[in-house]
Amino acid sequence: MTHYPMIIGGDRVTTGSEDVINPATGKVFATVALGTAADVDRAVTAAKAAQSEWGALSYGERSLALMKFADALEAHTEELANLESLNAGKTTKLTFNSDIPVSVDNVRYFASVVRRQEGIAGSEYLGGYTSFLRREPIGVVGAITPWNYPMMMAVWKIAPALAAGNAVVLKPAPNTPLTTIRFAEIALEAGLPAGLINIVTGSVEVGEAICSHPDIGMISFTGSTRTGKRIAELASPMIKRVTLELGGKAPFLVFADADIEAAAHGALIGAYTNSGQDCTAATRIYVQDEVYDAFLERFTELSKQVVVGDPFDAGTDIGPLSSQTQLNKVKGYVEEAKQQGVEVITCSEVPSEGFFFPPTILVDPPQDAPCVCDEIFGPVPTVKRFSTEEEAIQLANDTPYGLAASVWTLNVQCAMRVSAALQFGTIWVNDHLPLVSELPHGGFKQSGVGKDLSHYALEEYTIVKHVMIDITGDQRKDWHFVTFGKEGE
Repeated sequence: MTHYPMIIGGDRVTTGSEDVINPATGKVFATVALGTAADVDRAVTAAKAAQSEWGALSYGERSLALMKFADALEAHTEELANLESLNAGKTTKLTFNSDIPVSVDNVRYFASVVRRQEGIAGSEYLGGYTSFLRREPIGVVGAITPWNYPMMMAVWKIAPALAAGNAVVLKPAPNTPLTTIRFAEIALEAGLPAGLINIVTGSVEVGEAICSHPDIGMISFTGSTRTGKRIAELASPMIKRVTLELGGKAPFLVFADADIEAAAHGALIGAYTNSGQDCTAATRIYVQDEVYDAFLERFTELSKQVVVGDPFDAGTDIGPLSSQTQLNKVKGYVEEAKQQGVEVITCSEVPSEGFFFPPTILVDPPQDAPCVCDEIFGPVPTVKRFSTEEEAIQLANDTPYGLAASVWTLNVQCAMRVSAALQFGTIWVNDHLPLVSELPHGGFKQSGVGKDLSHYALEEYTIVKHVMIDITGDQRKDWHFVTFGKEGE
């Protein structure tokens, strides 16, 4: 049984042990090192040493090093995709065609965009002075990543942080750390400096040590809103910069003039990709009265065709949930809905072992039901009616979350009005889920602060410095009289 180490500096640290479970079987298949607060301190020391030299490199030098790293990651696509499927329960068609290639693309994007910083032109904004901006690295960035997209979420943090000149100390989710560890090992093999990427595995002790360490200048977190609040609390005494990508409860609005076949397929993908374990998943489907029955019938037909099973089988559409804990949580929400009298449509068979849950549609639950309000994080969408555009907007915005939403209509005026009125960070029109490296991702309200992806993410990992230079050479400036002497002297 393979024992996976922490990566601290250039060392593979094997102390401690925690079981790693295959979600498809429910059985232990590996172990991983178990870190402590002392390991975090050691990692920060290594990161500080690496960052001072890395941050002093030119943009071109950092870009070239990251491009070489991206090439090395791409060469390990098969290994990383299979490991992600084994550890997280994702289907191989998802990891081979999305998670790993998208991660590689993200590294390449930040390797390139760092060479073209955005900002105002150096100029004379005040007579007698030239001003310009510098973007400086923060130093050491602490990152904490979730279990639903282990590799991709690590990349979303590490790539912009490194491009901006920082070093990183990252804690992956305890149950899905393996691709993140391999990511750091490949970085060392590709020639990135030791200490630039440090992976400290473990649970609450490690996370809290990262958030409260005095030499970590920024915390980047993706996960639940509750944990995000705790991270902000720990970081606030030292005024650390914090970016948080938190929960979501995405509305999926289907208007009467929508292409119903397209909407039904879009809902299928939006609700069930990664077994519904996605903060942007289409969890609240609202359909206009005129097409409600037709949509629900077609969505149910398609849902019953979803194949749930072995992630390594090419014919499998969705794999298991990530853990027994998550399976119990999803079951609990569905059982609660049944007890409230909600119609429950179970759409597929599932294997007898492992943490599998079938696509399940909850029909017309009350708007204030837990299954509508809370983030279930499983393949369990709700489907409800609406009558008017105004009601659709009200229902969609009736949530503390604001990460993503979609609008389904063939009317461009309706699409423009509704997308403007929705309080969410990403709005899709006639699709749901796709993201690209070039454009930002982040939420409104309790879905977090800050942005992942795009040059906006790069800006999150830098500090803006204004440099103002006197260009007159005058010993006494015209404005000095406001404090000393007379005007004109």
